[in-house]
Amino acid sequence: MSTTIVQRPSSLQGARLPKWSPWAIAAGSLAVSIGLGLATGIESRIQWGLIAALLFVLGTYFIAAGVEGKRQARDRIATSLVWVAFLLAVVPLVSLVWTTVVRGAKVLDGYFLSHSMGVVADTEPGGGIYHAIIGTVEQVGIATLIAAPIGVLTAIYLVEYGRGHLARAVTFFVDVMTGIPSIVAGLFILSLLLIFDMGFSGFAGALSLAILMMPVVVRSTEEMLKLVPNELREASLALGVPKWRTILKVVLPTAIGGITTGVMLAVARIAGETAPVLLLVFGNPFINNNPFDGAQASLPLYVYQQYANSAGSEAAYDRAWAAALTLIAFVMILNLAARGIAHWKAPKTGR
Repeated sequence: MSTTIVQRPSSLQGARLPKWSPWAIAAGSLAVSIGLGLATGIESRIQWGLIAALLFVLGTYFIAAGVEGKRQARDRIATSLVWVAFLLAVVPLVSLVWTTVVRGAKVLDGYFLSHSMGVVADTEPGGGIYHAIIGTVEQVGIATLIAAPIGVLTAIYLVEYGRGHLARAVTFFVDVMTGIPSIVAGLFILSLLLIFDMGFSGFAGALSLAILMMPVVVRSTEEMLKLVPNELREASLALGVPKWRTILKVVLPTAIGGITTGVMLAVARIAGETAPVLLLVFGNPFINNNPFDGAQASLPLYVYQQYANSAGSEAAYDRAWAAALTLIAFVMILNLAARGIAHWKAPKTGR
């Protein structure tokens, strides 16, 4: 005699909204927002988006509360707020990148990348950014060679050796330097140039960029070193390995991925600085391969000069947008290279 077991639905399982409901609520909120904007004469698409975001959050809460209950509705409204905050952060970034690509692609070609302004006036068509690319690469490279070793060694001291008043003083001044405006770093190096009777140069600009870069490297490296488990240090020291060799062979390789990322974030921070470069490098429409002698150009300074001296020239505006696009691509390539190096040098996991 067979017995059939009938399974009843669990009473603990309440009604649930379908998985596509957030998309439907978002589409409905956008449609209502557009309708309200057209009906009330609101022409700004930004205002349409803000109204749609508000309607999406409210709609999510009331619909979820009616179907799933207030407890689940509070969870969904928290999720919807996270998505709204994400979109509010991403939309301006996407808009900026899209505008830069569209405007900068007009004159960005091989000629533009391989020629300088030379004798071309800012209001005339033609010219390029080769001299500015050289200046940016040299100035950022010199600043990185100065700031990265000092920053990493300072972070090693603070994490591995720093105790007492000296370590607290170093930490305090690193925190202070993190908030220093770029113009202050430029004025500091400018005062040194005046004291020692030195002229404009790419090296002077690199010194000010190094000042801005150092605290970022120290902070990021310090946090990465703190994430290295103490068990690794203790195991190495228990085998009789000196502390300096433990740091060199165990601690740094373990944290190399985060350290490299922090250095590249610092590079991205200084690559677009204009104020110290304007004070110390001064700008030069001709090619100057020597960063230690004479005025030099850079990409952010080139963008500023094209806008400032354009006198309404469309050619100058196009060159400025193309230079901005090149600067974005330069930072992106550096970050991709840093990620590749970090992945290559990171300690291998597995059995």
